[in-house]
Amino acid sequence: MGKVNVGLRGWRFAEDDIFNDDGMFKQLEEIPTDDRQRLLRLVSLVEEPCDACRLIHGDDEIHRARQAAVVYGEPNDEVVLCADHEADFIYWYQNEGGSDYRGTAEFDDAFEEWFDNGGRAPDDFEAVEHVETDPEGLPDPPDAQELNAMLSEGYEPERIDLREYVDDETAEAANDALADGVIDETDMDYPTADE
Repeated sequence: MGKVNVGLRGWRFAEDDIFNDDGMFKQLEEIPTDDRQRLLRLVSLVEEPCDACRLIHGDDEIHRARQAAVVYGEPNDEVVLCADHEADFIYWYQNEGGSDYRGTAEFDDAFEEWFDNGGRAPDDFEAVEHVETDPEGLPDPPDAQELNAMLSEGYEPERIDLREYVDDETAEAANDALADGVIDETDMDYPTADE
């Protein structure tokens, strides 16, 4: 089996990793972690407007933006684009330093800044030509309700230690703020069992 796009072009999945022998999506726990994260993110991206169109039209005219057709980047730091603006992205990535941001949290912001400042592909720039072999032969990705059901089935919460995500400087600043009275612990609102 080969690689396929699901929902949007760009993120490719090995068919064996996401589909069972019946050609249906595997249960989420059977899908490799990276692919699972991308599939879960795709559920919210397939209906999103193109990032470039959004910058052109603004939030007040977002209805004028075309729907995303392609995704580049990593989950939560991705760029979604319509077919018309994909060439701008590829030009930025190949010729304007975009590849320097690959795999970073600044990836999407760097492209948007370049585009918002007038960055565009030249008219004669040859973009990627996509060939769709059998888009109807793939099952539709699960929608948000189906994903919730899949996630809830057999779900066991995992404890997360937030201290792992805070560097020493941030922790020290928070402790200093508590000690100096900038943050008053009595003002903090904690949920109770009744809420």
